[in-house]
Amino acid sequence: MASSSASALRSSASWSASSAPSFRGGASAYERNSLRFAYSSASPLHVLRCRAVISPSNGRDTSLISSESEGGKQNEGQVSAVQKRRRVGRGSRLVGSGSAVPKHVISNEELSKFVDTSDEWISLRTGIRNRRVLGEDESLTTLSVDASRKALEMANVKPEEVDLLLLCTSTPDDLFGSAPQVQKLLGCHNALAFDLTAACSGFVLGLVTATRFIRGGGYKNVLVVGADALSRYVDWTDRGTCILFGDASGALLLQAATDDQDSLLGFDLRSDGNGHKHLHVTVDDVDSSPNGAETNGSTFKLPGKATYECLQMNGKEVFKFAVRAVPQVVEGALQEAGLTGDNVDWLLLHQANQRILDSVSDRLHIPSEKVISNLANYGNTSAASIPLALDEAVRSGKVKAGDVVATAGFGAGLTWGSAIVRWG
Repeated sequence: MASSSASALRSSASWSASSAPSFRGGASAYERNSLRFAYSSASPLHVLRCRAVISPSNGRDTSLISSESEGGKQNEGQVSAVQKRRRVGRGSRLVGSGSAVPKHVISNEELSKFVDTSDEWISLRTGIRNRRVLGEDESLTTLSVDASRKALEMANVKPEEVDLLLLCTSTPDDLFGSAPQVQKLLGCHNALAFDLTAACSGFVLGLVTATRFIRGGGYKNVLVVGADALSRYVDWTDRGTCILFGDASGALLLQAATDDQDSLLGFDLRSDGNGHKHLHVTVDDVDSSPNGAETNGSTFKLPGKATYECLQMNGKEVFKFAVRAVPQVVEGALQEAGLTGDNVDWLLLHQANQRILDSVSDRLHIPSEKVISNLANYGNTSAASIPLALDEAVRSGKVKAGDVVATAGFGAGLTWGSAIVRWG
């Protein structure tokens, strides 16, 4: 962000989203400014920022060469590199979706029993009436496994055929990451698995990241899971935050395809750390150092046991940020795709607040009947909100094969971004 914008933020607690760093890609940008690299004269690779396209002249498989083919002998138990030949993909299709939510429902009426609020107060300000919260026999990992299984079943892909599993979450069951556990329980033993953390923007960033692994890395089947359990981090006596959040998981299966089948039509991703103070969950160190008599004279102060503060949010500033910044990235992604709002069949925003959804759709001139919203039933489920809503829309028949869906996530970091996708 420019220094003038940064100073404006310090003075007024607001900023211009248009000045934040942008991470874009698209056919039009590629045509304008492509950087060419040749790994060999037979297989040129064209690269622009994060986009990579294999030349039409290079339609063959690219394979690693085993030690045996060069005269060496493979060690016992070592997997031969030629056992898995990978074709570098050009595009990626969205071929499967799934979702899972906890059993326990907390209604506005139930909330009003232990916090000063009411169903009318919550629903008028947010559009939320119910939210789901993890029970004793549930975890973020189990929800993610359930959602992933459904996505694999819809796509008719076996777990062992998955090459990559991205778990987009800010609330893993394990601080070191829960993706490998999801991988294990699913049986995706051939997949690389890791977590991606970007809060409510996480799924959009994960979706775009998955397409880059397919386009430039030769991965064929990539499972992208959005899951969060913010019920663990909210202050359940603070009606400004506890009324908003719920727990859930959603998943999409992306599969390598030719460029003319590419489901990702355009995207625009941004971040600005200046907005961190408006929405965060920070570490709260507890001093557990013993007194001087117990340290044997050592000057080393033992670090405290780390805990986390409850989620802190300046709702007014986040609302102002969202209604200003989200339309900009959606328009940027549409421009990359060579489309306008008239070409959008569905607008699917992160499900944070119904007033945000209404304001953004108005600014984009997209009618309310084209806006997907399940906020009333689940509240804000962070990284899970977009895949959860998309899965319900697909399974209900609302979103059909070939439909263009404009997605956008926004939240902590601050991060925000949009991806224009075609279903099926």
